[in-house]
Amino acid sequence: MKRLALGAIALVSLGACTPTVRVEVAPITIYAKLDANVRLQLDEDVKALIQKNPNLF
Repeated sequence: MKRLALGAIALVSLGACTPTVRVEVAPITIYAKLDANVRLQLDEDVKALIQKNPNLF
């Protein structure tokens, strides 16, 4: 019976000491160099979007 009580006290005392870890992460900056093919595809996508939604702007 004493062992059970000591075990319960040990579990309660271990549960009360929960460590907290805080990590700070710096923002990542990504520089992208677009080639002519990507620019052309984006231009076509924007034109199609404007044609589908003329009141968008």
